[in-house]
Amino acid sequence: MSDGPPSSRPAPAPAPRPAPPASEPAPTAPGTPREATATTRPSGAAKKRPAGTAKKRPPRTANAHPDHETTVRHTGPATARHDDDTAGRHDGDAPASRGTAVPAPRDGGAATPHDGEPALRPDRGTTARHDDDIPASHADAVPAPRDGGAALGPHERGAAVPHPRARAVVKAVALLAATAAGGMLLLRGNEALAGLDAPTAPDSRATTATAADAPDPGRVLQIVAHPDDDLYFMNPDLAYSITAGHPVTSVYLTSGEADGVNAGTGKAASTPPDKPAYAEARQNGIRAAYAKMATGDRSSAWKRSVIPTKGGGHAEVDVLVARPQINLVWLQLREAGNVYQDVPDSLHGLWDGKVPRLESVLASGSPVRQGFSYTKEQVVQTITGILERYRPTTIRTQDPTPGRFHDAAKRYTDHQDHFYGARFVQMAAADYAERFKDRPHFTVQNYVGYFNGSLPRALDPGEAKEKLDILDTYAWLDKENHCGSEAGCGDLKVAEHPSGNGWTQSINYARGTGTSWLSSDAEHGLWAFKVLDGQVALWHRSGLIGRWSGPRLLPGTGMDQGMSTVTLKDGRIAAFGTRTSFGDKPADYRREVVYAVQRAPGSEEFGPWESLGTPEASDADWTSDISAPAVSVDGTGALAVYVRDGASTLRGRVQGPDGAWGPWEAHGGADLHGNPVTATDGAGRRMVFAATTKSVTGWLQPAPGAPLGPATPTGLPETTLPLTAEGREGGVRVWFRKPGSGNVRTALMTDAEGLKATGLTDLGGLQGFGSVTATGHLLAGRSAGGLLGSDLGAGQPWQRSPLMFVGAPSSTMTGKNLVSLAVVGLDARLYVTSSADEPDAYLAPWQPVGPRNTSP
Repeated sequence: MSDGPPSSRPAPAPAPRPAPPASEPAPTAPGTPREATATTRPSGAAKKRPAGTAKKRPPRTANAHPDHETTVRHTGPATARHDDDTAGRHDGDAPASRGTAVPAPRDGGAATPHDGEPALRPDRGTTARHDDDIPASHADAVPAPRDGGAALGPHERGAAVPHPRARAVVKAVALLAATAAGGMLLLRGNEALAGLDAPTAPDSRATTATAADAPDPGRVLQIVAHPDDDLYFMNPDLAYSITAGHPVTSVYLTSGEADGVNAGTGKAASTPPDKPAYAEARQNGIRAAYAKMATGDRSSAWKRSVIPTKGGGHAEVDVLVARPQINLVWLQLREAGNVYQDVPDSLHGLWDGKVPRLESVLASGSPVRQGFSYTKEQVVQTITGILERYRPTTIRTQDPTPGRFHDAAKRYTDHQDHFYGARFVQMAAADYAERFKDRPHFTVQNYVGYFNGSLPRALDPGEAKEKLDILDTYAWLDKENHCGSEAGCGDLKVAEHPSGNGWTQSINYARGTGTSWLSSDAEHGLWAFKVLDGQVALWHRSGLIGRWSGPRLLPGTGMDQGMSTVTLKDGRIAAFGTRTSFGDKPADYRREVVYAVQRAPGSEEFGPWESLGTPEASDADWTSDISAPAVSVDGTGALAVYVRDGASTLRGRVQGPDGAWGPWEAHGGADLHGNPVTATDGAGRRMVFAATTKSVTGWLQPAPGAPLGPATPTGLPETTLPLTAEGREGGVRVWFRKPGSGNVRTALMTDAEGLKATGLTDLGGLQGFGSVTATGHLLAGRSAGGLLGSDLGAGQPWQRSPLMFVGAPSSTMTGKNLVSLAVVGLDARLYVTSSADEPDAYLAPWQPVGPRNTSP
């Protein structure tokens, strides 16, 4: 965030502050020489089982100069933003609501239970471094890959102690292999899974699910427009990754210099503007925040250096001495200085061709001393060069299509630097994927920006408190001279309201929240569809005990995160997603719905991607803000696809018996956000659901083959946006999260005198946020700390698995009594597990599919 008068932004009350978890030191990595360096340190201061078999759970008891090194220490809390975005930001006036009415900022209190919520849970049936020590890539900081793809249990194969019941288990597995049924899982991939131990944690609330093979940590690269965009919009994911020891690099496209005044509204008039100094203060605040997240000490030293960029300029690279796999890269371009207004000298103006070049604004303390400017192509080249240098497996960036408010002015819902910066990242990632083949696969995660302040709180109070604590550090609340810089040790604009417009209480993914990307077939095979390198990656396991193959990239580039699959009436699988193209002119930027269909049931060959177009007239209308598609097949076999459009309404197309698609139809609704979901009830009728800021809106097909009915209020309470729907119990069951809690809720939707929700129930959970996948007895989603949490049925505690992942998990029934579950890790690798669909079952060890992700 970073441009605009803070006085124009709402000022929410600060929330309580938390202490971040300590993180373990990580291995160092060799690097390449730099032109100049400076060390910145502020002054002051069990059983062995057959491969992959899931059995019933056994009983459990309960600033420096470039020509010399300088030591600076950063300690103490700090918080503040410079995006003129809303309270405490410097990016201009930040929106509070997408609609014309602007809601007041939410307080930080915990949500109270919904009136009438049943108490019972339903039966779900279910050392300092030198210049040449700075790493050129985080790859060297990652442990050496293991050979093959075998998944190991908690004990090595040779160390396992035979159990007296081993022979009986072998017989049971043999019977399973012969019958492909019986509620037991035989999970195989490139090699069979090894042992499986029962979870050992005695905690009555949560247990730890076993991991067959510790996942590769991957390499995370975050690219944001302004200093603090990462802290507001990507945390707690950022803190999770740092705490877990993942190599993390954050890249800042602009200096975030705003108006150059490092002061709150009360002292702004008496504080002389100094843009280079304000940019330096923001850098000092970011270094302090990252040092605190990584080491617990805000004053931990940094090695600061200069590198040439592929665009012909220079960038500052900061390496945390105690954790050298934590890097900050400062590109130091000029920011727009305004959220909405037309500013030619900006990333927006450069993208649209209103200026031929964008100049740098160098922070006063930066070792980069010579200014430069970039053309549009040179900005892309510069970002591509950063990707080439760090070889990420996960790229985090902002939302390139945030939409507009529904007022007369149709203002953007996010800062123009945020989403045009994200478009530059899109273009650079496509260039990197096309031109550099000797690299790892990578995934992309996009994050919602300012509009988080208008949505229900996604974080529980504990996570929100920890997030706010890091913003307090960035904002330099205590004003102690931790950094030894005359410019200041943080962002005093943010210090007035470190929580921003409620941003520390939330986090939302702009794409990739769907949970239907894993599918099974009639032969009990599994098919997984996720986007790697801008293409749809396909993984396949043939049959119940077949070998896994993949990832295989299907032809076609420009694919966005967020795939949905559906099985057609003839047994073929159809995959749906959206695709972004840039065109020859800036106005040609376009996002459209596309799909590909399996050539025959069980075939690994898919037809070409076919376009269904978009309900949007042009990018200028709503910034191409269409959701990921939701797809379903009704009782007549008719296929339909639905999206939320930029006007926050539902649109859909239906395929006729001859295979031709009808036009985009308007299905109404208002204030829709996130991605819709759809499923069919016991009568074969489609139901569609979409979240609003206050509730959930639904649509019901009166009869199979009939047009979709009108938008109908469901009476459900507010949710945190991501929804999951599955046909069961004669109706469609919906799962979602309780705001300000992270608990999972569910309700059954039926056609009882109109669309009606019954049996609203709180299922508990391990906090966390985001989508929850539900199949049979299994629930799974992101828990607090970023790890996968799962629930295997009534009476069992929630478990945590040692996996951090991108987007959302997905699950599916494989046969009658087996549930398969999959995620894609931060290493861009597929991980799968399964469980018998019965009351006392538990998850088999996680199996990584394919070799470690070092190159395609």
